[in-house]
Amino acid sequence: MVADDSLLFREGLARLLTERGFQVTGQAGDAGWLATLVRQDPPDVVVVDVRMPPTYTAEGLSVARELRGAYPGLGVLILSQYVETHYAGQLFQEAGAGGGGAGYLLKDRVNRLDDLENAVRNVGAGGLVLDPSVVDRLLRRRRTRNPLDELTDRERRVLGLMAEGRTNAAIARTMSVTVKTVEAHVRNIFDRLHLAHTEDDNRRVLAVLAYLQR
Repeated sequence: MVADDSLLFREGLARLLTERGFQVTGQAGDAGWLATLVRQDPPDVVVVDVRMPPTYTAEGLSVARELRGAYPGLGVLILSQYVETHYAGQLFQEAGAGGGGAGYLLKDRVNRLDDLENAVRNVGAGGLVLDPSVVDRLLRRRRTRNPLDELTDRERRVLGLMAEGRTNAAIARTMSVTVKTVEAHVRNIFDRLHLAHTEDDNRRVLAVLAYLQR
């Protein structure tokens, strides 16, 4: 489902997603109507703007969090012009706890349709996708305790790319190293952040959440 107060943007986005093989089951121009549509026929993913009627503050993010509470497996992809770090941080923390995917992309920085398609599919599969600008803003928030102090510079670089939703293969290409090297870094990150393997926890998601913590 797609929610945006701009009719032209909403219709255009729905058409692009349809052409990419997605089934767009509903469109909403405000947060209230989105909530109604989701309750009538819960989708796999909602793509929603941050600022929507009536106050144009953070209605989109607020309703997305409420819907995640009612439908824990629901994937939420924020597609907006604005970065709301407080709400975004809460959304990603809930994603790690509830199992559903979450993403935050800035409209002006989506330059390839493949990136948008991959983001929707990643979120639908329970992953995290963040625009680098969102990562940067979240990292500027002060922390009382930094869980990343034990990481090396290379491990921090790998974790930052993980936060952008990149696979190990994509990270390897970006850093000009082998996939095995990246896998070794990822294992070290899990060990240093004390993320033990369990069947219930997605350590990749938990590592990214640690990266974005206050």
